[in-house]
Amino acid sequence: METRELRYFVAVAEELNFGRAADRLGIAQPPLSRAIAQLEHRLGVALLTRTSRKVSLTGAGEVLLAEGRAILGAVAAAERRTRAAAEDQPSLVVAAKAGSSGEVLAKLLDAYANEPGAVPVDLLLCESNPHLPLLDGRADVALLHEPYDPTAGLDVEVLGAEGQVAVVPSAHPLAGRSQLRMADVSALPDLARWPRRDGTYPDGSGVEVRNLTQLFQLIELGRAVVVLPEVVRNGLAEGLVAIPVVDAPQVTTVIAWPPHSRSRAVADLVRVATGFS
Repeated sequence: METRELRYFVAVAEELNFGRAADRLGIAQPPLSRAIAQLEHRLGVALLTRTSRKVSLTGAGEVLLAEGRAILGAVAAAERRTRAAAEDQPSLVVAAKAGSSGEVLAKLLDAYANEPGAVPVDLLLCESNPHLPLLDGRADVALLHEPYDPTAGLDVEVLGAEGQVAVVPSAHPLAGRSQLRMADVSALPDLARWPRRDGTYPDGSGVEVRNLTQLFQLIELGRAVVVLPEVVRNGLAEGLVAIPVVDAPQVTTVIAWPPHSRSRAVADLVRVATGFS
């Protein structure tokens, strides 16, 4: 199996649409379809289920997606770290979901900057899936939130845990409540829906969202409500209300890195992070 084939398959598996995957790869759709068909034939398994309306992963496809991401990530990471080793000044790339880790991230960067031998840190703020830059080699470290962000195959250290709140517009019928339960929120027709890891959305009448900027604008317009970690209370826009959801699962913030990393800078950053958590 060639890395080119894996790259093609991962693009299709993540987009679940041949046209979007072809655009992402910068190739025409027919050769992409042929390459996937040839890969399935050589492996002797179906990787994708295709209908006139959608593309979905088979069980074998889900396995190859996970393995393919890891392989492509290792290749990309090896390339980037090899180039970095030739530079006079090493650096770190930290990935995080935009708008979700501001306070922890600021404390971490300030504390690390005061360390002897600290290297420059670049930030990669993601709209979603902040674990992916670790897999494809774009980042050395990521701040993730379990159970929302997958951490399988990564080394992690726990930084803290927090409850969750429902964020609603101040005119919402629930806005005056002092606390809620998940049953109160899950029954709402305007509960926002996040994509699953295969890119599809769960059934429901709520709006489909992909990032926090889009989500908060929809809440302000009275088109959505959502359950999020209680850290979102910080800097909540005027007109929005955060209500504790007492039986929501706790969200655990972790710092994660690839298990094959041998970087001294990564080790120092993790040590600093766990020191103030």
